[in-house]
Formats: sequence, C-alpha cells, structure tokens
Amino acid sequence: MSPLIPLILLLALFATIFSPTSGEPVGVCYGMMGNNLPSKPDTIALFRQNNIRRVRLYDPNPEALNALKNTGIEVMVGVPNSDLPSLTNPSSARAWLQNNVLNHYPAVNFKYIVVGNEVVPSNGGRDVLFAMSYIYDAVCGANLQNTIKVSTAVDMTLIGKSFPPSAGEFRGDVRWYIDPIIKFLANTNSVLLANIYPYFSYIGNPRDISLSYALFTSPNVIVWDGSRGYQNLFDALLDVVYSAVERSGGGSVPVVVSESGWPSNGGNAASFDNARAYYTGLAARVRENRGTPKKPGRGVETYLFAMFDENQKNPEYEKNFGLFFPNKQPKFQMAFAGVREGTAVEKVVYETSVTV
Repeated sequence: MSPLIPLILLLALFATIFSPTSGEPVGVCYGMMGNNLPSKPDTIALFRQNNIRRVRLYDPNPEALNALKNTGIEVMVGVPNSDLPSLTNPSSARAWLQNNVLNHYPAVNFKYIVVGNEVVPSNGGRDVLFAMSYIYDAVCGANLQNTIKVSTAVDMTLIGKSFPPSAGEFRGDVRWYIDPIIKFLANTNSVLLANIYPYFSYIGNPRDISLSYALFTSPNVIVWDGSRGYQNLFDALLDVVYSAVERSGGGSVPVVVSESGWPSNGGNAASFDNARAYYTGLAARVRENRGTPKKPGRGVETYLFAMFDENQKNPEYEKNFGLFFPNKQPKFQMAFAGVREGTAVEKVVYETSVTV
C-alpha cells in the first residue's frame, strides 16, 4: 500500500465531515435598486468567492443570468408583479418561459420561478393563480416540472392569527386568494415561498417580544406551545406559516423562506450590531439543518435579504439590509455554507489523489 493512502483516506474523511454539503447552504437575495452597485459579473463573482450557492433574482435580468451560467449556483427567478396581467394566457406564459428561462437553461441552474412577490390580494391577486398555472403548464411542456418549481412569495401580512405558532392561520378575507394557491402547490409538488422578518414583528411589539428572542441570542426557551419550545422568533414565525398552510389544506407543502433580514441603520432597533447578530445567527441556524419544533428534521431553506445596501429604496431602513457594502466589502464575517471550495483541505485531497 502506498504510504499516501492513509493520508488520502484521512483527508477525504475530514473533507466529508466539513464539506459544504454537510449542512444546508444559505441563499442570498440579489436586489438591484441602487445606483452605486457592482456590475452583475462582479456580483456573481462575489457570490462564488463567498461560497453562496443560492441566489434569488427578482426579475430575469439578462446580464445577471449570463453571469450565472456554468456556476452551479441555484437560481430563484422572479416574475415581477407588473408582468402578471400579461401572463394570464398560455401563449404569453410559454414566451416568457422561453425568453427568460429556457434560453439560459441548463447553463443556468434554475430551481424556482416566483410568480409575483408579496402581491396584495385586493390588487392583482386574481392574476397570480392564472399566471402560475400557465407558467407551470409551460414548464411541463419543456418536461422540467421535476426540476423547476413554480410558486409565489407571500409575506406575513396575510396571517390572521400568529400566537401560539400552532394556531397560525391566514386571514379570513384572503382565504379566497391563498387557499387555491396552496392547493395548486400541493398538486404540483411545489413549495410556498414566505418572506419572514422577525425585525418587523419585534418593532411592532417590543413590549412582548424580547430583542434576544428576535436576534437568536436568547440562551433559553422563551415561548412554549404545548410541548414545543421556541428559543427564537424565526422558528416561531416559520411554524406559524406551516400551521396556516395546513389549515388551508396544504399539510404536505414545504415552506421556503424566500427573504429574511435585519437593517443595520435607519430605523428602530436597526443597528450594525443587531444586524450582525441576526444574520450570523440565522445563517448558523439554517446550516444546522435540524428543522423547527413543528417540523423537526426538515431543512429550513432560507434566503438572506439582501446582498447589498440599496440606496434607491425607501424608507430609510430599507436602504440598509445589505450583507455587503456597494464596494463589495462585507459588513461582517459570516459563513454561508461549510468549507469553501478551494480551501487548503480540499486542495490537499485533490492534489494528493492526483499525485497517486
């Protein structure tokens, strides 16, 4: 036996234990509402440098999609709300899919198509299900229904009851809107995308919600819901959504957190230290891959909002959700996955095996 074999086995075991695939990778939302942001290729390069392997795009920006080709990064691409009325017929949906997805596939690793973001049911809500259905039919026509899932992103304003988490349910006045969507997701084996922000829950009720509970810094369980203990507000809000989905007939529908973040400036409790605590705590929480008290063992696929501070957004706190400054410098150090590709351990395993 070569004397290098034991070393190879040891290093391979080490790499397996600490490889990026050992935990759930954290995605990042790529918002572009700034006039001082890096180019699309530079931004995607920054994703790769930081081992960010999931990205949410709010529209099918051609330059960003071209930069994502052959990177392996999983892509969640959005249909802007303004486009929904034009997609309520089959031919328009097929054209949208061809132009914005199929023309880039498979070089771009599409995972989700998000048909509308936080659509207000009373303002365009009737277009969402039609557009989702026709986009899904187009995806099926391309035989990609098992690869690319069609969904929509909702926010917590649709929730009517949120405490305790097991009592979560959607508001009665939006059930006409959300229940058919949940049924569609169940029938198509898709997921519900939910934008979950403990920040807004905290600033809306700081008397009853402790800051440590919102920031993942509480050392103990804060809320009990029967036998389920909640140490952080993120888990509680996610389980609220799970409960609401069940009450709308979608018990089998997984929930993906399509946005979550904390501003570093510009509002109540918006500070650099609080943002660092939230983002690093959430990223660590996601990488644990242990589920929630209601759904133990089910990974919590989550996208942090957002890649950069965006100076063209309002109000002021909306400008300050970035993980990076527009000059590409990180606000704070954090890990988005396990060992980064190209680290010393991986290089040694690769080079040693090649030598042998």
